[in-house]
Amino acid sequence: YGMDAVSTASWILAQTRRIHVGTAIMQMPARTPTCAAMSAMTLNALSGGRFILGLGPSGPRVVEGWYGVPYGRPLTRTREYIDIVRQVAARKGPLVHQGREYRIPYDGADGTGLGTPLKGILHPDPTLRIFTAAVTPKGISCAAELADGVFPVWLNPERPDLIEPHVAEGLALGGRARADFEVAPMVSVSLDDDLERARQPVREHLALYIGGMGPKGRNFYFDYVSRMGHGDAAVRIQELFLGGQRAAAAAAVPAALIDEVALAGPASRIRERLGAWKEAGRSGRVGALLAGGCSIEAMRLLAEELL
Repeated sequence: YGMDAVSTASWILAQTRRIHVGTAIMQMPARTPTCAAMSAMTLNALSGGRFILGLGPSGPRVVEGWYGVPYGRPLTRTREYIDIVRQVAARKGPLVHQGREYRIPYDGADGTGLGTPLKGILHPDPTLRIFTAAVTPKGISCAAELADGVFPVWLNPERPDLIEPHVAEGLALGGRARADFEVAPMVSVSLDDDLERARQPVREHLALYIGGMGPKGRNFYFDYVSRMGHGDAAVRIQELFLGGQRAAAAAAVPAALIDEVALAGPASRIRERLGAWKEAGRSGRVGALLAGGCSIEAMRLLAEELL
């Protein structure tokens, strides 16, 4: 319920020549899979193969409160969505998909009965890369089985146990190798000589997701942070946030959690913390970092350290 991912990606691709550009994320309930496939194939063709299709299920609050459609079964939706996009890109025949979430051609009782299987007229690159956003064990496994990469909303580079077992499970199901799959976490970057001032925007971001992105018992960001070892803090943050005390919820975010999943503080501190990320990259556990909240100075620092 903000800026559109496809429009933004289009603008960035038009201004660049070499970098890869992806959506993080296109929320699946917002578009039919065939619509998403057409957008992705068009951007990939126009950019010379530089587009990455990043998909995610979102949560019930946004899906039903903004898009006005049932939340359904997110893992089932993800599986069907990827299958349809792959079929469209492969162009091996007219598209037919009869699943729980999507039925193409539509054959419901309220339809006309005039829909027929179609094959796209665009001849796209069938190797279009697809990433999905996930933090639940089943979601990560599903991504590793079917997609080319996963976007964890946060990641502690020193805790491979939070991600890697589920990646391995999915790769085994899909008959794939670890080198075929990329973990590209979202990492908040806040550069400021004052450490506490640098941590503040990260606190607010974490509090919003842990406390507000779903009711009690239905918030997978809450569950993820609990698995990271911050269960007591997550309970407190959620209670405060849902009680209308957003500032107090942000204040309750542990500094340790911020330091585990974000890069915050003076340049020297960020350089030091980047060591753990570099090691995770050398080991093959982490690929690209999706840096968020960056100032120009912070982006320059990351470029100097990582490129």
